Parts: sequence; structure tokens; C-alpha cells
Amino acid sequence: MTHMTFRATVVGVDRPGVTAHMFEALADTTVLDVEQVVVAGQLVLGAVVLAAPGAESELTDRMRLAVPGFDVAVRQVDMADVSYDVANCTVTVVGSAITGTDIGALAETIAGLGANIIRIDRVADYPITVIALEVLAPDASALRVALVARCHDLDVDVSVQPRGLARRGVHLVVMDVDSTLIQDEVIEVLASYAGKEAQVRGITEAAMRGELDFAESLHARVTELAGLPVEVLDRARSDIRLTPGARTLCRTLNGLGYRIALVSGGFSEVIGPIAEELGVDAVRANGLEVVDGHLTGRVRGPVIDRAAKASALREFAAEFAIDVSRTVAIGDGANDLDMLAAAGHGIAFNAKPVVQAAADSAINVPYLDTVLYLMGISREEVEEADAAAGVVPLSPSGS
Repeated sequence: MTHMTFRATVVGVDRPGVTAHMFEALADTTVLDVEQVVVAGQLVLGAVVLAAPGAESELTDRMRLAVPGFDVAVRQVDMADVSYDVANCTVTVVGSAITGTDIGALAETIAGLGANIIRIDRVADYPITVIALEVLAPDASALRVALVARCHDLDVDVSVQPRGLARRGVHLVVMDVDSTLIQDEVIEVLASYAGKEAQVRGITEAAMRGELDFAESLHARVTELAGLPVEVLDRARSDIRLTPGARTLCRTLNGLGYRIALVSGGFSEVIGPIAEELGVDAVRANGLEVVDGHLTGRVRGPVIDRAAKASALREFAAEFAIDVSRTVAIGDGANDLDMLAAAGHGIAFNAKPVVQAAADSAINVPYLDTVLYLMGISREEVEEADAAAGVVPLSPSGS
């Protein structure tokens, strides 16, 4: 007997057992496809099945008996008109609050490039909202450029990443420290103990204007620390404030077996203990020279500058036998640009405009664990990892 193809759907208030009862009613059909979604307690369950010609009425009656109170529909479909598009990229939308206007504008941009949204899922609903759109796009690079441009008029951030096995397996996550992993600039914290914070900040601003390169500015700033007792390093470690979500990010990555590295233009004497506390696997940072219990105002060893950060990422990837395509770099400043470019995925975190323009993704919310969502890890998975570690979040950010 020749069989026909039918689409069977049920819609109603979700309750346990609906899926089982629906497929009991479809017991003598061959199932070709199934999809189910629950939105705010409303269930939409659909299946494509093979059944005998003219089976609509019988299947409809059986499903209505099986799931009373649900809207039921059975329609014959021509498989020649049914396409099973496979998404080739994931568009992640991040915002403190995502509005209908935001989604509508992004969807319009996607459609305007001839791309099609295959699926939409909520990834997180606090402390920020994150939505992932699975999209089939003719040109993923053009899609990213268009969506980022559209976001200039919206209060959301967008990341466009390729789908596939590259998002699975162990990754290496390499982070900048100052104003990324932590809220502070370590050298300014140290300078404040010497009453030199204003002078150090002035040198930093000169470097930002291009009047000094990073190495020159670092040596000039460290000179202002000369004479400080070594005990100030312990004080700095206790005064440093982690970025909200930093603990959650590291705890979750450690739970997944990922590798974490810190690459910083700051100082290993302050950063090292923080890294150990967070379970970081490797650290590359500058060193401070100490003689007779006091800082000399000089730097030990080679300066960790823009080029050194990118080199460190590649060296850590080789050390941990992780392909560079599976590396994620996170930073905020111009000296992070080479590192972001070298990584498989470069993320600008509350960064300068030039860094946001160059990075693969930009995050402009204050929670560092938002990076997890760009890596395809949901809020529920984060909380599951926390529960397994016996951690109860002290705040909605899970920090």
C-alpha cells in the first residue's frame, strides 16, 4: 500500500504525558520528524508521519481522545514542499532586556540577507536575557557585519558563530586580567598606596593617545612604584575586585574540563594567587623587581605586550594540545587586539570601540559569565554545574 505524509500537531497547556498519549494515537504510523517546544507553559508538539491515504479523520479522532483539551490538527503534506534546512550559524542575542522591537529588527535584517531562522531558544533569563537563533545564512560573515551594524540602534549585543563540531569538545579560554577578569587596574591600585595614582593614570592616557607604546608606558608607570614595601602586594590582592560572574565562569569551565589561562600586562605577584584561587591553569604576566623588601621601580623579564599576548595564546594552546580554532580570547584594550585575532573566537568585554569593531563578538553587560552563553552553554547548565559543586549563588549573577 502506498502511504501518504501527514503533519500532526497538538497545542495546549503543557502537562506530563501529552507526548506519550499523542504517539500512542499514532502507533501504527511511521514517524519521520518530531519537534516540541514549550513557551510559558504552552505546549506545541508536531510530528510528520507516514500513514494510509485518507487517514486524516481517523488520526484526528484518535489524537483528540488521547489528549483531551488540546487543539489537534492533522493535514496531508507534500514532502516535495517540505524543506529540512540545517542551520550553519548561531546568532546569540544578549541584553539586559530584549524587546519585541529588538527581535523584529534583527529578524528583518536576517531575512534581508536571504537567511532563514530555523530555530529560536532561550539560553538565559537572568541576570541578563540571552536568546539563540539557529540560522541558515548564505554568507555568515556578511550576516555578522549587518547584525552588528543594526545593533548600533538597539540595546543588545549580537554574536554570530559557525555551528558544528568546533563548538564541542575541550576549549582553551584565555583572558586579559585588568578590567576583564577583575574590575581594577592593578598598577593603579599599587600606585594609590604611593599617592601616585594620578601620575600613573596620566601615563596610561598618554599611551592611549599613542604618545607612548605599551612597554614605554609600563616602565614609566612602574617607576612610580619605587620604594613601596613588598607587603603592598598582599594588600593589593585583598583589595582587587573580581568582575561579577568571574567565579561562575571559571567554575563552570573547570567543571567542563576546559583549560583557562590568564595573559596580562599586570603583575604575576598579584595575579598569581587570584589565578590559583580560581583554578586557572596557566598565567603569563609581568614581574616586579624587589630588593631588600621594597619595589625597585623596575620590571623583571620581558614585557607582556600586545604581541606577547598573542604568542602566549598560541603557546598555551600547543602546551595543552588544543587546536587554536578551539581557543576563546577575552579582552578589553588595544593591547588585546592581536590575541583576539589569533583566537578561534575573540570576545570584546566592555571594550574600547576599536576593540569591539575588531572582535568576533562584543559583550557590553557587566557579567563575565555571559561568555558561557556565547560558547553554547545555557544558564540551566551553569546552575547544574554549580549544584554539582555544592555552590549556592549569592546573587542572580551567580558570582
